[in-house]
Amino acid sequence: MQLEKIAEVRAWLQKAQNDLRGADIDLAASPPLIEDALFHCQQAAEKAMKGFLTAHDKIFRKTLDLDELAADCEALDPGFGDILDAARDLTVFAWVFRYPGEAEPPPIEQAEYFLSIATKVYQAILSRLSKEVQP
Repeated sequence: MQLEKIAEVRAWLQKAQNDLRGADIDLAASPPLIEDALFHCQQAAEKAMKGFLTAHDKIFRKTLDLDELAADCEALDPGFGDILDAARDLTVFAWVFRYPGEAEPPPIEQAEYFLSIATKVYQAILSRLSKEVQP
């Protein structure tokens, strides 16, 4: 893989890793910042998938839709199966809490579950990429 491509994939994965860290910090806050944590969960899964697609020279459009990105990833690696299926539910967190009164955040236990999904997506993608692109 060319150095420029390695740097681009690494950058996507580093951003995903930072979003996972942000979500973890948000949930550990007192009181927890659940809405922000869920946004970071969506972002982490999105950026990890975009890193995977970039590593495989798959062009993708600017989108927040994890269903679309997951389908593209699964076309390259059908072994993703249930891991990316669960991530599709994170899409709504890209926008649902942006404005007051639109939705109530879920309990922290559910937010922790969503963080576990985003973490599994990130780890599954890392396990399918060469060490040279990993942050």
